[in-house]
Amino acid sequence: MEPVEALLNTMLEIAEQILKVARNMDKRQVRRMLEMLLEAREKGRKVMVVGAGRSGLVGKAFAMRLMHLGFSVYVLGETITPAVAKEDLIVAISGSGTTQVVVNAAEAAKRVGAKVIAVTSFPDSPLAKVSDHVVHIPGRTKVSKEIDYFTRQILGIYEPLAPLGTLFEDAAMVFFDGVIVALMKELGLSESYMRERHANIEVPG
Repeated sequence: MEPVEALLNTMLEIAEQILKVARNMDKRQVRRMLEMLLEAREKGRKVMVVGAGRSGLVGKAFAMRLMHLGFSVYVLGETITPAVAKEDLIVAISGSGTTQVVVNAAEAAKRVGAKVIAVTSFPDSPLAKVSDHVVHIPGRTKVSKEIDYFTRQILGIYEPLAPLGTLFEDAAMVFFDGVIVALMKELGLSESYMRERHANIEVPG
């Protein structure tokens, strides 16, 4: 496949996956997540976001928006992150649900009495099992062992163009942006409120 064609097809594939995820999300799972986040904000509890690699970057983007909405939010692993306390809320992001650093963080949080929301493609994963609540976001579940493209075509083996966890990570990013909009509606907050909390000191590049 010609590179530009592969690029465009991959963009379409990712967009189609996000549409599919949005149309098939379990609304009860989403509603419960919103309730847990709103409760944490109302009671002044900390919200801790944890993820590794690209999922961690998605988590940081979500944490920034929560900060804009007035949440006491931190990203686990950062130097300024305080200790997790009882009744704090952990949002743990892992497509596989087996990322050891994320599972370890969730287990540690549970030991001190914090609540854990898992966002994962695998609702039966170790992360999901240790969590209080699970939001299921489907992603790519396997990688073909047959590398040669033409061999795959002959055998009728088709796999997503997007590599590794891309489909989960992109869908999770859009999902979290949707969560922010829902929280804005629930809290009656506007973009003006968020803009006032946006960083106003720019670091020279």
